Amino acid sequence: MAEQPMLKFVKIDRDMPEKRDADVRREDFREIYAEYADAKAKEQASRCSQCGVPYCQSHCPLHNNIPDWLKLTAEGRLREAYEVSQATNTFPEICGRICPQDRLCEGNCVIEQSGHGTVTIGSVEKYITDTAWEEGWVQPIAPVAERAESVGIIGAGPGGLAAADVLRRAGVQVTVYDRYDRAGGLMTYGIPGFKLEKDVVMRRNDQLEQGGVKFVLNCDVDADIFASIRAEHDAVIIATGVYKSRDLSMPNGDVAGIEKAIDFLTASNRKSFGDEVADFDSGRLSAEGKRVVVIGGGDTAMDCVRTSIRQGATSVKCLYRRDRANMPGSQREVQNAEEEGVVFEWLSAPKGFTTDGDSVAGVMVQKMRLGAPDATGRQAPEVIEGADYVEDADLVIKALGFEPEDLPKLWDTDDLDVTRWGTIKAEFTTGKTAVDGVYAVGDIVRGASLVVWAIRDGRDCAEAILEKFSAGETVMAAE
Repeated sequence: MAEQPMLKFVKIDRDMPEKRDADVRREDFREIYAEYADAKAKEQASRCSQCGVPYCQSHCPLHNNIPDWLKLTAEGRLREAYEVSQATNTFPEICGRICPQDRLCEGNCVIEQSGHGTVTIGSVEKYITDTAWEEGWVQPIAPVAERAESVGIIGAGPGGLAAADVLRRAGVQVTVYDRYDRAGGLMTYGIPGFKLEKDVVMRRNDQLEQGGVKFVLNCDVDADIFASIRAEHDAVIIATGVYKSRDLSMPNGDVAGIEKAIDFLTASNRKSFGDEVADFDSGRLSAEGKRVVVIGGGDTAMDCVRTSIRQGATSVKCLYRRDRANMPGSQREVQNAEEEGVVFEWLSAPKGFTTDGDSVAGVMVQKMRLGAPDATGRQAPEVIEGADYVEDADLVIKALGFEPEDLPKLWDTDDLDVTRWGTIKAEFTTGKTAVDGVYAVGDIVRGASLVVWAIRDGRDCAEAILEKFSAGETVMAAE
């Protein structure tokens, strides 16, 4: 009788891919995890319990059919596993690398709840699609038939690219407009290489371009360009993301040496492409030889502290106003940062900055404690009087999150409705906005969120537009 290929969690322990030693990985920007070998991927996939109600799938924003592609991997049917995986996910190799699985699929794995350790879903997902690329299973988009309709997409991040993929596969003419010189959005210029190596993003961009998606780069959309995009296409998708950095209004907050996270990370990623970056080369956006303090507790803050380590900072500290259990970033990322030498100062918040001439010299820190829950249910931080101190710093990086730009004003489109937070009001699942023929997806609707949610929004919006086209409805009203 053949051995049951699944339910092996009772005799096989959870085993992540080997992680490079911290002293080695802090010297470069390569990804920190090695690849699974084929036998190891099969072994770890076989731990899946194939439960009747797959919480991993229901807690995945894309509702990926995780149990099925784990079973196919365990049985050695890797090409079929890839086909199942990519049927619901435009970029599975990217999600396998950067999704916070500990909060999504793996965090809700049934065998994790029973004490056996979660299935390593993200690592297997990454292995499946990396193998698909190596074996040539990932091919350029080739629509069965071309369609006359065209869609303009503003923003080449995960939401915009996911929509472009779905639309182009259906034969729609797609043009993507983006302010940067490379497509990918934060996947290209925000997320560091040690989490997502840039050739992984570039090959997806190439695949889309080879499949007929047109890219108009270095295009900073203003009112005139937005009007021309609307006139040129049958529908428009806004997928700009949120790039306006939240700021701190406190004493000496505008002196030299206090920088925004997005500027710091973009400069670092541009250097990884071999670009000339004047602000990095001058030392302004480089952490080399500096005492670095990063303010914030999300994944962007983790990217900043770990980047600073690799750039050769003499010390790196992270200030966060709540405790470890209440920080919004991935706990795996905190652990990786600590292994690499980052020091976390929990329950610590800035109140101002000290200076040496025109440059920052330190952060004035006030210690906090957690008080009663606020409106969101989280315990609100309260100041502990008399516990202030100064944290010396040569470079302070503000990683406080992002807000939307004022698009109605920038694009002279007063009928583009926004929420009180400035995000675009869009119909649930379709992304339809108050402006005829204009849709919106991703962070510009949700606020700063996860790549996987942007992919979900982009795919849903594209499907809604295709339904309109197929029904013969006019999507874009005549101007």
